[in-house]
Amino acid sequence: MQTKSLAPNRAFLSALAAAVVLSGPLAATADAAPAKYQTHAQAAAVLKQAGISWSSSGGCSNRENSRCTSFTKINKATIAGLVSFKKASRCAVRVTGGTERGHASGTYSHYNGYKADIALNSCVNKYVTSRFKQAGKRSDGATLYKSPAGNVYAREGNHWDITYYNSRA
Repeated sequence: MQTKSLAPNRAFLSALAAAVVLSGPLAATADAAPAKYQTHAQAAAVLKQAGISWSSSGGCSNRENSRCTSFTKINKATIAGLVSFKKASRCAVRVTGGTERGHASGTYSHYNGYKADIALNSCVNKYVTSRFKQAGKRSDGATLYKSPAGNVYAREGNHWDITYYNSRA
């Protein structure tokens, strides 16, 4: 009976090593955000290109500081939803809250990338209240409006708290 050697084939191993070098590392670096999320810089660039501004009471973008406005680990769908809202409404949109600490917790939370806050203004207020269906009140008394896409806009004291379940307005 003839047996084949199980020793590694040098030509195969050389080809495999070359393929790994050419294709790059198999694991993402610690700084890279998973495909679902964007880094602060990526999200800020998309918002800027769409003509959407943002502000921070602390003048910062540190996700761990509740006085900052951060987009670190924000869902791509949340950023796309803000852009979609801006295009559809043709209103001035200013983001005042992102993924920074200091918001309520939960699965569909700011920290988990599903929510953003935008400043009140007459154009935004009129667009939401006239185009979206009123959907009751939240436990804190905020009036809720649901967009045709299923996203929820909550009228809080000085801003709209928006939960984006998908990337449309």
